Amino acid sequence: MTSNKNIFKISYPILLTLISQNIINVTNTAFLGRLGEVELGASAIGGVFYFAIFMIGFGFSQGAQILIGRRNGEHNYKQIGAIFNNALLFNLLLSIFIFAISLKGVPILMKYMVSSDSVYKSTIAYLDWRIYGYFFAFINAIFRAFYVGVTQTRILTTSAILMAITNIALDYTLIFGKFGFAPLGIEGAGISSVIAEIITLIYVILYTVFKVDLKQYALFQIRKVEIKTVLQILELSIFIMFQYFISISTWFMFFIFIEHMGERQLAVSNIGRSLYILLMIPASALATTVNTLVSNLIGAGRKEDVIPLINKVAFISFVIVLPFMIFTFVFPEILAQIYTDDASLIQASISVIKIISVANLFFALFFIIFNGVSGTGNTRTAFLIEVVTLFFYISYVYYTTIVNPSTVAVVWMSEFVYWILIGGLGYGYLLKGNWRKKEL
Repeated sequence: MTSNKNIFKISYPILLTLISQNIINVTNTAFLGRLGEVELGASAIGGVFYFAIFMIGFGFSQGAQILIGRRNGEHNYKQIGAIFNNALLFNLLLSIFIFAISLKGVPILMKYMVSSDSVYKSTIAYLDWRIYGYFFAFINAIFRAFYVGVTQTRILTTSAILMAITNIALDYTLIFGKFGFAPLGIEGAGISSVIAEIITLIYVILYTVFKVDLKQYALFQIRKVEIKTVLQILELSIFIMFQYFISISTWFMFFIFIEHMGERQLAVSNIGRSLYILLMIPASALATTVNTLVSNLIGAGRKEDVIPLINKVAFISFVIVLPFMIFTFVFPEILAQIYTDDASLIQASISVIKIISVANLFFALFFIIFNGVSGTGNTRTAFLIEVVTLFFYISYVYYTTIVNPSTVAVVWMSEFVYWILIGGLGYGYLLKGNWRKKEL
């Protein structure tokens, strides 16, 4: 289970999934960068806001994934179906609730937080369409939890490629008004992303129905809501949901603080954000693999192998990410040109790109460790580690943007504060914590 071959067997499809998903991020940012700095900045605020809300549903799916991984390790396949079925229903109801709140709440919130009127209008134009994606993204997250939990991740590759191709084609068509369509600008980006999510979900459902042994896992057999199962998932996931929401919300506040520095600083930060997320892909895939392998190891009664596995994958992650870090640090202008052809904006982005290139090395090590903590099932501890870390992170950002305004590059050095703290606290818990005694 912990061999290099098995690690890469599980992480490779996840890696391709993340690449495909982040092509959407890069494409949206690159296309909107050609429209102007306002659209580029607004897509950062709108995109991170959408992601923060989505992480509530994704956090719930992570609780389901941990339980599915544990039951898979125990070979208790029928119980996997109960977890999946009830998680699917819960996330559907949750998406309806969040969408209803977002319809009225988003314009009020953005009006209060965004200082530039032009950035506000562009952000709302994007989110008015983008929030429809909650329905499909929340459901898709549960399917993802199932396939990662049972370590059958190949489907994630093809579904993500489908999503990326659909989104790119629709972005080009709707943003710029090609093939007889009217140019919709930033609204086109929102619409294309939602349609891509719909098509991907249809594909995943059809694949599951025709390719998976539904009887073995008892999938789609919802005779009644099993409150006990939902509560069991929530017991695990509630802290993950809060953790992810608070984490991404803090990043949302990061961009709100940057927006108060000016539209140019916000545009630069969105270029940095898009590139940073792209560079995170290899380590993110390995981190997801660690999460499910740790859960499977504990389910198989092999707790003594957990820390050696985490150390092994952290080393692999560092080695893989190092060449990307060197290239990004040495050739920042080449990467900035993906997002804009404005020479002054490219020049302004260089210092931020260099910082995120180095920060990605810290991420490659410490995100692996932190996912190991979540994989043990002690999500309360993971949540507490996140809260402590975010307090110092947002304090640094607030000080460097509002109290003592600095350059945008200095603000981005907050990433070092975040990853050093979360990695150090996470590893301390793995060495000294009581996770070995926890039963699920």
